[in-house]
Amino acid sequence: PVASLISVPFQSNWDFGIGVNDASRYTMNFQPVIPLSLDEEWNLIIRTIVPVIDAESPAPGIPDASGLGDIVQSFFFSPVDPVDGWIVGAGPVFLYPSASEALLGTEQWAAGPTAVVLKQEGPWTYGALANHLWNYAGDETRADVNATFLQPFVSYITPTKTTYSLNSESTYDWERGQWTAPLNLVVSQLLKGGS
Repeated sequence: PVASLISVPFQSNWDFGIGVNDASRYTMNFQPVIPLSLDEEWNLIIRTIVPVIDAESPAPGIPDASGLGDIVQSFFFSPVDPVDGWIVGAGPVFLYPSASEALLGTEQWAAGPTAVVLKQEGPWTYGALANHLWNYAGDETRADVNATFLQPFVSYITPTKTTYSLNSESTYDWERGQWTAPLNLVVSQLLKGGS
């Protein structure tokens, strides 16, 4: 997310085999990234993840659900110049209980730290993004939010600006003592509009 251009990635996810009903869940994440120059030495990069979800019933007695999920927004303060060759950014991350249906969100307000480090060498980019969220308010009958997110990544960009990336969007739920660690292969094409 640390770049001097506005980008609006769309991330499409299909999950299968959920619950006793062997249900599926489709999530489209809209992920706008907006950099702002604070001064000659610092940038603020705002990254927002807005999930739109369609989920089948995972178990008897639980209905299907569709709509907006909880929004996660990160604010990275990043020096304009790399630090010993590394591009870095850190700041706060927030989870907003924006789900349109209770089944699609946590019904909790949460916040914590986030950081990103990456290095670009020729056509290669590698590094990691991390954050941790703790809930501080919300529905007391719902489970607490206490989760660590880790996303190591590596990517290669071709001369025609096609990028091949591999990452893991891993989450550790400290309340349940459980890892979720999908591996993602991403192919993207950078297009330029205007000058």
